[in-house]
Amino acid sequence: MGKRKRYTEEFKREAVRLVESRGDRTISDVAESLAVAQNLLHSWKRAYADTAAEVRQARGETPEDELKRLRREVAQLKRDKEILKKAAAFFAKEN
Repeated sequence: MGKRKRYTEEFKREAVRLVESRGDRTISDVAESLAVAQNLLHSWKRAYADTAAEVRQARGETPEDELKRLRREVAQLKRDKEILKKAAAFFAKEN
């Protein structure tokens, strides 16, 4: 059995910052890029909740603002999806 890898507190806090400010990336994407397990990111996020709050505060977003922003993003993504569906159907007919 291999030796368990140890991570510094700084690395953990930076990982939490990445998770909080990940934009459209998923936690699995962030975990893969850092070469750590997803469950570690979740536990670090809980342990370093103050870092997560700092990231949200730095963006100047309240939870309500974040919810509004995310709803707008979802609506835009739905519109984009519909456009892509129509374009795919159009090009499929053309061939």
